[in-house]
Amino acid sequence: MALSAHLEQLNNKHAQLDTQIEQELKHPAPDTILVTELKKQKLQLKQRIAEIRPG
Repeated sequence: MALSAHLEQLNNKHAQLDTQIEQELKHPAPDTILVTELKKQKLQLKQRIAEIRPG
């Protein structure tokens, strides 16, 4: 897979996680364990993106 395609895939997954977090937080009683896990995944993706991104 080309590097740019891989970065795009990671960025898309990062955006999906952000959407999932926002949707969960809109619930009257959000699942805080799920939100925490999603945030961890989002941070891991952000770190991977930063490692790969040139510059």
